[in-house]
Amino acid sequence: MSATTIWVLGGYQSDFSRNLTREGHDFADLTKEVVDHTLEAAKVDGGDIDVVHVGNAFGQLFAHQGQLGAMPASVRPDLWGLPSSRHEAACASGSIAVLAAVADLRTGDHDAALVIGVELEKTVPGDTAAGHLGAAAWTGHEGQDARFMWPHMFSRVADEYDARYGIDEVHLRAIAQTNFANARLNPLAQTRGWEVPDLVEGAGSDDETNPVVDGRIRRFDCSQVTDGGAGVVLVTDRWLERHPSARPIAQLTGWGHRTVGLGLQDKIDRAADSPYLLPHLRETVHAAFDRARIGLDDLDGLETHDCFTPSEYVAIDHIGLTGPGESWKAIENGEIEIGGRLPINPSGGLIGGGHPVGASGVRMLLDAGKQVSGTAGAYQVEGARTFATLNFGGSTATTVSLVVATTER
Repeated sequence: MSATTIWVLGGYQSDFSRNLTREGHDFADLTKEVVDHTLEAAKVDGGDIDVVHVGNAFGQLFAHQGQLGAMPASVRPDLWGLPSSRHEAACASGSIAVLAAVADLRTGDHDAALVIGVELEKTVPGDTAAGHLGAAAWTGHEGQDARFMWPHMFSRVADEYDARYGIDEVHLRAIAQTNFANARLNPLAQTRGWEVPDLVEGAGSDDETNPVVDGRIRRFDCSQVTDGGAGVVLVTDRWLERHPSARPIAQLTGWGHRTVGLGLQDKIDRAADSPYLLPHLRETVHAAFDRARIGLDDLDGLETHDCFTPSEYVAIDHIGLTGPGESWKAIENGEIEIGGRLPINPSGGLIGGGHPVGASGVRMLLDAGKQVSGTAGAYQVEGARTFATLNFGGSTATTVSLVVATTER
């Protein structure tokens, strides 16, 4: 396999606050918007693309639409006939699509890949949506009595962490408060206009303002049900040599990928002797660091998977920002805030920014690219040169981490 460098040429994110179903739009409309604007941002057209990869998790359930690998060619004639595939790995679907594109480019068979993630989730009532999303757990083997599968599962993650190390729930509320505050700076964030109460000193434990959803998980601990999409164009050195006027926004320098079993209890049992609750998550991040030849201190920020506040809480110590069981220290010290030692989710993440499941991994990569190219606007991390992502599906069954760096030398 070639050691060619992979470059992020440009990308696009839709406005995650929209309700596309209410607007009368379907997957074709969303795909066309994302494809057209992604190619426009990268300053290419379909004729410059060699291969297409689509991330989508639940098209059949939310919209009765499968075969989404064929949707880009359906809405964009100049993509007709190109190899294109749809990738499903629950909330990591977008990142898996990115990895598939990277593999294609590194073989030398292709030089330019279009990667998009698209998801429609507001096609059904909330309870039905929760049931559809629960398909990413181990059906029939876990959570059978849960009304809302994923709040239930990540409450269990918090319970297990608490049993090992202790958790003060004010630190979970602080994560949510930081991400909602960051989202107010992001013109594409789903919650940018929300009025969120003070979750740390005020309403964080108030049952009326911030009601319990399941176990430890309250309303504002949850990521959002979202319609939306994101896309990027990835190219090789060889493509750039043929297009000397092109200006990539980032260099993709590292990636890590681990897949373990579906069941949460299996993960917990296998990690009984590890200082980390989910050691494969740590392995994923550090595989990306190793490939990028960086350490944590070289990183200027992280877009991580905060489907619920416990998932970000776990990420903090697993990436090495604190010792095992000490994530609270980074929260209390302001290290994860914009301007702190390692800003986490300056975009607002999934809690503040929105979580169209199949698109989140692509959106994270795009936001990381914006940061290192200095184009993130009001949520820019000053001087960012290296940024990472951490994206996972299910109860971390599929975990992917990416590292991008500035193109400046």
